[in-house]
Amino acid sequence: MVAKEANRFLRIAKGAIETPVYLLDESLIEENMKILRHVKERTGCKVFHALKAYSSFVTFPMMSRYLDGVCASGLNEARLGYEEFKKEVHTFSAAYREKEIKAILKYSDSVVFNSFYQLEQYGKTAKKSGVEIGLRVNPGHAEVTTDMYNPCAPYSRLGIVHSLFKREFPKQKSIVDGLHFHVMCQQNADVLERVLESFGKLYGKYIKGLQWVNFGGGHHITRDDYNRELLIRLISDFKKKYGVQVYLEPGEASVYNAGVLISSVLDIVKNKAEIAIMDTSAETHMPDVLLMPYRPHVLGSGKKNEKKYRYRLAGPSCLAGDIIGDYSFDKALKRGDKLIFTDMALYSIVKNTTFNGINLPDIAVIRDRGKIEVVRKFGYKDYRDRLS
Repeated sequence: MVAKEANRFLRIAKGAIETPVYLLDESLIEENMKILRHVKERTGCKVFHALKAYSSFVTFPMMSRYLDGVCASGLNEARLGYEEFKKEVHTFSAAYREKEIKAILKYSDSVVFNSFYQLEQYGKTAKKSGVEIGLRVNPGHAEVTTDMYNPCAPYSRLGIVHSLFKREFPKQKSIVDGLHFHVMCQQNADVLERVLESFGKLYGKYIKGLQWVNFGGGHHITRDDYNRELLIRLISDFKKKYGVQVYLEPGEASVYNAGVLISSVLDIVKNKAEIAIMDTSAETHMPDVLLMPYRPHVLGSGKKNEKKYRYRLAGPSCLAGDIIGDYSFDKALKRGDKLIFTDMALYSIVKNTTFNGINLPDIAVIRDRGKIEVVRKFGYKDYRDRLS
């Protein structure tokens, strides 16, 4: 995040904004959209936003001007994309439920199946409804170091393995429109190059006659050090070699560095260290901090021992491990101080919970002229209605 953007968030935090709040900057999201559009224009590929990473539809009218549509992971996401993004919807699920498949087909332009069994169960119905059909395959190569996020890890349920594919695909090829793989996570184009090399060796001879190949998500296209020229070359070469359309479905890249979570210090306690208890929680409001795990950046902070005043930031829940991380600051923290956790548009709003009955953060948007609009507040009803 550049200094200009950081200073804008800091100025807002010093004002009257209530916390905790997810603050989305629509102009920064639009900058990401322009980068994704540039890739589209240079290659002729189609780019879809992955709803699993970010589904705050308040910004969809702007995003839909740049992208071709969305990719969904099931019925609710497919419907949201259909109703709010209002462009193409491409749906993948590890397994579809029989009672939902007709509705999914209603909202989707393509459905991707994860097994030949599901293709046999629902493929003809999908074809009759005019929906394109894809198969997710395991490309045989991935470089994700955390198995939790690695679809190519041993025993992965995601993607048909090549040994099964080569035996069954010839029987089903006439009904299939495209192939899909997704094995990347926050990675650069050099990883995609190696994935494509493996994918081509395993599945290249089966592509003739298909309409498209979906390269999945995990491409950090809008990151400053991302090699976009290599990505453009890889897409262009693939299209030329195989004569198919290429789909990309980035999620994080759409909103990378375009949103923050502003939180206040509720109390400071001491137990061998200064512990600042925040009004936001790793467990409930930014669960990937514990799941990944990772230490989110706080504007104006340093590493644990980098600056004079050191604190452990923690959440208010009853979970002993509700720890955000260890930080240091130039000035001592006080109760009531506001801190800004960066890059919180992605995988936070879509994954948060009301564990302990803790309220969800507000959602606010900085519009293109700097006006702040609080678009959603949460309360007891939201907590209660999730329960029996």
